[in-house]
Formats: sequence, C-alpha cells, structure tokens
Amino acid sequence: MKALLASVILMAGAAGAEPNSGLDELTTREDLRGFEPVGRVDVENGGFCTGTLIADDLVLTAAHCVLKPDGTPVDAARITFRAGFSHGISLAEVPVARTIADPTYRNASPAPVEMIERDVALLQLASPIPSSVISPFAVARPGTGDEVSVVSYAEGREEALSWQRVCKVMGREDRLIAFDCDVTFGSSGAPVLDRSGYRAKIVSIISAGGEMDGKAIAFGMELPDRVDDLKAALGEGQSLSPGKPGAKGPPGIASSGMPGKPARRIVLQGDSGSSAATGTGTGARFVSP
Repeated sequence: MKALLASVILMAGAAGAEPNSGLDELTTREDLRGFEPVGRVDVENGGFCTGTLIADDLVLTAAHCVLKPDGTPVDAARITFRAGFSHGISLAEVPVARTIADPTYRNASPAPVEMIERDVALLQLASPIPSSVISPFAVARPGTGDEVSVVSYAEGREEALSWQRVCKVMGREDRLIAFDCDVTFGSSGAPVLDRSGYRAKIVSIISAGGEMDGKAIAFGMELPDRVDDLKAALGEGQSLSPGKPGAKGPPGIASSGMPGKPARRIVLQGDSGSSAATGTGTGARFVSP
C-alpha cells in the first residue's frame, strides 16, 4: 500500500496532466442513454449505495452496502434496486432476493487496506430485468490507459446520476487501484468505467475515498476474479441474506421516495494502522442505522 500511495503522490504532482472533467447530472432519458444499467441500491430506512446490472438478475455493488458495522448482513428483503433512477422514476425497480459477499470481508471504519480489495458484493434480483429493457455492463480487467469514468449517486445528488466523464488512475498495487475521481456519501459501489472500446466496461467499483493534499482520492479493486467467485457461490446456493420467499417485482416504472442518508466519515488505514492518506475520508462508506 505504501508503494501505491507513493505512486499517487508522484502522479498527483506531475506537471502537464490533462484536467479532470466536472460532474454532469444525467436528468433526462437521453442523458441516461448508455448508463441504464446503473441504479440506486436502496435499503428501507437505511440509505443508499450505487449499483450496476452485470447480468439480467445480478447487481454489482460494494460489500459494505449489504453488511452492517457489526458484520451482520442487511436483510435482503429490505433492499431494492432501482435501475436508471432519476427524480422518482426508474427504468426498472426490482426487490433483491439474495446477497453475497466474500466471507472474509469485514465492514470496518476506518477501512483497513486489506478489506478494500474484498469490498465486492452481488445482489441477486427477485426477477430478471429483460435485456430488451436494459443491457447489462460487462466486467473486465483494467486496461493500460490512465483515464476512467465514474457514474454515481451521492449525497446532495441522490435524485439523479452524476457522470464524471474523465478522471485518472493514480496508481495500482496488487488488486488495489487508486483514482482521483470525485466521490462522496452514496458513491459506494459506483462503477469505474473504461470507455475506450465500443461499449463501456466496469473495471472497478468505488470502495473508499478521501483527500490528499486537498485533492479527491478514491480506492477500488480489480473485479473479474472476485465477481467470478461470488457468482459461483450464488450458484452453490450460498447467500448472506435471503429475501422474502416468492418476492416478486417485475421491472417497471415506479417512484422511489427513498431519502439518501449520509454515511460516517472514514479514514483509510495501512497495514500498520497508520493513516494511508492525509486528511479524512469521504462518504464512499455506507452505514446502516
């Protein structure tokens, strides 16, 4: 982790770097075109995260979104995925049937470095969303480029997706990746996208964030192996928390009414327990009440 942070510091100080883009609010259906798989993961009376459809019945998000601070799972019956949610209207709104995360993951705040790369969860929906309605995003390994894009909900912008067209990969170490993307409360689980190909692919998700020398910094992880393991666990019938038996929720347009709640602030920590980044963390963390 120290090597990664050193890389971040060096790159942050590099001269001549192209500036990052600001945040664009995606308010119309035309704005949302291409980002339909991204939605809000709402927990009844418990706030929200960002999630992304990666199969017709699977949503990718952060593990700390479905685990309470004491390690017990959030009841899946309390979770709803609202794809393409914008100002009370969703392209599809489906309850969650099961959740799964790495059994060795621990939801701690401050966030230990070794937990960030494990901060991945899958939500199995009670009913699939047809590809004719929404075409899921693929998960891929990060490319060699240093530009990525992030789409997220967050505190103060919980009613519509915000898109940061360009932010930078600041450093990599093992499966950890550092970005200078603009994330805050509610951004947990937001997809980090590589848009260099014909269609964007998810190369990471937001796990934790903070500031370094007044500059935003976010941390995520490589995904393919983690996602494959979680899919296999679901296929074996494992889950953190099953939803209500026979839960139904065919895709359709519906209103949300779920207010976003801020998460606690976090400070990223290294293996030694010292702060991994100067300054306090932002709300990449989600905390259930």
